[in-house]
Amino acid sequence: MKNKNIKPTSPIYVVSGGRGIAGNNIVQAVLIQYPDNKIPVIIVSNMDSEDELFDVVMKAKTDGGIIVHTLVNGFLRKKAIELCEEFGVREVDLMGKLADFLDDSLDIKPLMHPGLYREINHQYFDRIESIEFTLSHDDGMSPERLKNAEIVLTGVSRAGKTPLSVYLAMYGWKVANVPLVNGINPPAELFEIDPQRVFGLHISAAQLIAHRKKRLLGWNNHQIDSYIDEREVREEIRKAMFVFDKGAFTVVNVSNKPIESTANEILNIMSQRFPYGGRKMESPYHDQKDEFPT
Repeated sequence: MKNKNIKPTSPIYVVSGGRGIAGNNIVQAVLIQYPDNKIPVIIVSNMDSEDELFDVVMKAKTDGGIIVHTLVNGFLRKKAIELCEEFGVREVDLMGKLADFLDDSLDIKPLMHPGLYREINHQYFDRIESIEFTLSHDDGMSPERLKNAEIVLTGVSRAGKTPLSVYLAMYGWKVANVPLVNGINPPAELFEIDPQRVFGLHISAAQLIAHRKKRLLGWNNHQIDSYIDEREVREEIRKAMFVFDKGAFTVVNVSNKPIESTANEILNIMSQRFPYGGRKMESPYHDQKDEFPT
């Protein structure tokens, strides 16, 4: 029999003592089986008090929502179940039965520490987070969030920005890359961030032309003459060097070098500049007003 108190658009509240990632993943894995559903999922993280639980239950009661919880704290888990039952709110306990089974089966006292799995596996999760950040800031995407990057790469097309960005992200660095396109000024945000975190990739004209010829073969297009014209390419490189100089960026020569070598060079520089792991630190910004060459 259908529960008429729950509408197709009633929210699902994912309640967790940690960040709510595990509960949200399970909910999303179920929802994906119902294409075009309109159910909003609201994550309520860091739940640590009975008052906060009461507030969430009242919200769910008001909008006809359901509470899905992964509370490892036994007291809060029990209280969530009691409150939901008292106020007629549907709840799904993703943690309780397994935790109760282990409590009965093992002669070990549970830690009841929210987010412990993530803490123990923080390097893995940091790496995933860095890769997601890097992919969402590839090729000049979201320039307004450049300030959140730990490393910014810039250079002309086919200088190797994307593969280098992903390689660095595999080591847990949040990387953004900004292409320098002939005839288009770089985003202003590139000159508003800490220049010590920005690396300009310099490449020889001969190698750049070789990379671009391979790309044109992939496109099956041989009509873009300026893209591989030696004079045009050299002019692009000259303008890119002007941008590097204007921004006081660190120039890294990537000509005939494997990604690993370039990445090591950048990371060695970062470790010298930021001895605390490369995380955000105060650094003097610059404000230059030079015009770009035409």
